[in-house]
Amino acid sequence: MSESCVPTGVTLKDTGFGYTLSLIGGKYKMTIMYWLSENKVMRHNELKRCIGTISFKTLSIMLKELEADDLIIRKEFPQIPPKVEYSLSERGLSLIPVLNMMCEWGEKNSLSALEAVQR
Repeated sequence: MSESCVPTGVTLKDTGFGYTLSLIGGKYKMTIMYWLSENKVMRHNELKRCIGTISFKTLSIMLKELEADDLIIRKEFPQIPPKVEYSLSERGLSLIPVLNMMCEWGEKNSLSALEAVQR
């Protein structure tokens, strides 16, 4: 049996699992990382269009948090009007296999997949 990632007597936030969740938790962070992994480099408005349901302010906050956690790189070009591009950092890229595993799990365990197996 494998060792628990939340050992007895240790709070969740003090574990590797809790740390990972603190970086990618929330409604939009993994979605932003997904789009950046698919498109390599994106601008703010491109991300907003892809996500659809996110406000300008919320996207700005999420991007700042991801940048502060060194998961994305913000590249600002000195021009008028200002141009800013976002991409995944090496650290952010290292999380993509986790996102891919979540995607595979979701495809195998979604209601439509489970219903197909039951037929």
